[in-house]
Amino acid sequence: MFEQLGLIGCGLMGGSFALAMKRAGLVKRIVGYSKSPSTTEKAREMGVIDVEAPSALLAVSGADLVMLAVPVSATESTLKAIRHLVNPSMLLMDMGSTKRDVIDAVRRVLKHDVGSFVPCHPIAGREVSGVENADPMLFTGKQIIITPMERTQTAKLEKATEMWQALGCSVSQMSAEAHDAAFAAVSHLPHMLAFAMMNGIASQQEQAAVFLSLAGPGFRDFSRIAASDPQVWRDVLIANREELIAQLHHFQHALAKLEHAVTNSQADDLERLINQASHMRASWRMNSLAK
Repeated sequence: MFEQLGLIGCGLMGGSFALAMKRAGLVKRIVGYSKSPSTTEKAREMGVIDVEAPSALLAVSGADLVMLAVPVSATESTLKAIRHLVNPSMLLMDMGSTKRDVIDAVRRVLKHDVGSFVPCHPIAGREVSGVENADPMLFTGKQIIITPMERTQTAKLEKATEMWQALGCSVSQMSAEAHDAAFAAVSHLPHMLAFAMMNGIASQQEQAAVFLSLAGPGFRDFSRIAASDPQVWRDVLIANREELIAQLHHFQHALAKLEHAVTNSQADDLERLINQASHMRASWRMNSLAK
């Protein structure tokens, strides 16, 4: 049980975390702050937070748990705003989709006070944003990846793990480098491809509306993530650009093979490439705790 959660960022992810903590009875009081005062006010009116804070620093004041639910590009400025109240007794976490840039920001700003920081990435989310879409069940049954730093306190790491498990999550650990490489392949590149596909259709002007009117479930499923929050994904793609570009090159190579087979009517090669992809997809099973 935590006495007070200082929530910085009261959008979908931060709001869902606050509601989940309340639902599980893990926190007595939640003080929230968002860059937009109207968001903070809405969060209070919805019962997501108990008290509105006029600044990030005041949201942290008196907290024994602090959650940074901000875009990854805002991590460093947020840490600078709260660093004077960060202390070894509090548990400080983030929810960023990239980890190396977050950890670098923590080291730059907190310097010798990094022990209380536990970098986290909940494998959860929706293609909609805003506190009005906050869901106390968003993290239930989901994976949480923790990428501890060399100076992360063992006690804080254990406390963070226990907290996520109490919310019904499966917790695993990996290095920040391994995390960013993996999610470039299975999350960041797929988002980029979905954005590119939709923009490719949109560029065909008057035909775009006709094409979309004929689209079915396959298109719906493939394109769903293209509706994701633009600012969030702008930051993620830039933050993990090195790993993303590496995965993009693998994709371009694979796409070139398919294009060559189609262009040259090489039916056997095309079938082989499709079969390879089909078999891999059919053999893959999502972690039951990540659905």
